[in-house]
Amino acid sequence: GVEAREVTPVKTEVTPVKKQNGEEGKDGVGGTSSTNGIYEIGTQVSCKTTFDGQPHPAEVISRRKVGKKDEKYLYYVHYLEYNKRLDEWVEHSRLSPITSPAELKKMDSLKSPSVLSPRHTGIEAGPGQLERKVTRNLKRRYDEIHHTAPAVEDLTPAEQTLEREHEEKTKVKNIQMIELGKYELDTWYYSPFPDEYSSAFKLFFCEYCLKYMHSKKTLVKHMHKCGVRKPPGKDIYSSVRPPSLRHKNPVCFFEVDGAKDKRYCQSLCLLSKLFLDHKTCFYDVEHFWFYVLTERDSSGYHIVGYFSKEKNSAEGFNLACILTLPSYQRKGYGKLLIAFSYELSKLEGKVGTPERPLSDLGLVSYRSYWTRVLMGLLRDYKGSLSIKDLSSMTAIRVEDIVQTLQTLNLVKYYKGQHILNVTPKMVEEHLKNFKLSRDVNIDSSRITWRPHNNNSNSKKKS
Repeated sequence: GVEAREVTPVKTEVTPVKKQNGEEGKDGVGGTSSTNGIYEIGTQVSCKTTFDGQPHPAEVISRRKVGKKDEKYLYYVHYLEYNKRLDEWVEHSRLSPITSPAELKKMDSLKSPSVLSPRHTGIEAGPGQLERKVTRNLKRRYDEIHHTAPAVEDLTPAEQTLEREHEEKTKVKNIQMIELGKYELDTWYYSPFPDEYSSAFKLFFCEYCLKYMHSKKTLVKHMHKCGVRKPPGKDIYSSVRPPSLRHKNPVCFFEVDGAKDKRYCQSLCLLSKLFLDHKTCFYDVEHFWFYVLTERDSSGYHIVGYFSKEKNSAEGFNLACILTLPSYQRKGYGKLLIAFSYELSKLEGKVGTPERPLSDLGLVSYRSYWTRVLMGLLRDYKGSLSIKDLSSMTAIRVEDIVQTLQTLNLVKYYKGQHILNVTPKMVEEHLKNFKLSRDVNIDSSRITWRPHNNNSNSKKKS
């Protein structure tokens, strides 16, 4: 339902999101609509969606008046069956009260979602995956295995306060769309842009320096003056040809120092927050490296996505945040970013793991990457590898390998340790799920990056 469009003159029926006197927050919670047909904040309704045109159970999160004379409102709704990236402003005509017993029963089940439900994880459940109530211990184990964020009630009091403040502040998207390069993108989440920009309906980005502005006219003027045609920092990887047969252009990675190119990295974080729900690093970027993936053509280097990495991670994280822009998703770039993070770990002589919790899309990408890499090695070595061998060859942490193989039923626990339980037939069955011709690979011989001195020093001390 959320898509990237190549830029054309666009008309939209939704008015700009600006804080007005008539805008209301959750302090006006009410479970039913009033007699004059106005829905209160917190009302559960049936709403016809933009993404499929069908009615779905939803909750009214906010509302604002349209016009000064009539009591007309636009409503901001959350679809209870879906991730909040699909939340949107809708007109009153798309809402209807829920009255039938079947709809009311369904609504009750959505109010307290099961831990194993697709709403909780953001991932669609497969055939036969039934929702069920679970114990607190099973829930905690599930969260640990799948790296999902813990429920609010499982956090400390201080963490609960921070989480509720975050939910309250970010419940309504402030910026509805952006223009970046040749694409117009619908945003997914709230992002804390400076006050001057935070209520804009649409922002316009220079795709090279990431400066953002209010209007197309200002962007055009900027592009005439801006001499930049690539990210700042150091070019550390350039492919000779496109990464696979389905790609048109070669790719390049740039390493950007958050301390040296602070404004670019802050803009990158604010941009990425529009598509990530729980990203928290916006302005404190000095302690991170940013690895920006681009496509190269005759006009310049076009940003595809990036991952960030702490300069000194005590926990051994080789990735803090990862994003593929919606205009480049479903092209294998998420796995390319992950693969590159592990190539850097190999050059450092370390095993790595991503910072938790992973987003729903991040989890899908990592699970797919780990499975593909591990199955490929088990096929090539005919299963004659230990879990420790797999870790040293891939730079993937042992715990991540064990959890991945457990989900595939390829490991068993025997006499206090995990043992591979693999046959060539089992490996081939799992590899059938991958279209190998569509793989996007890193040519490690073309990486010009070397570990930084602080990493080298810590390695010598150990």
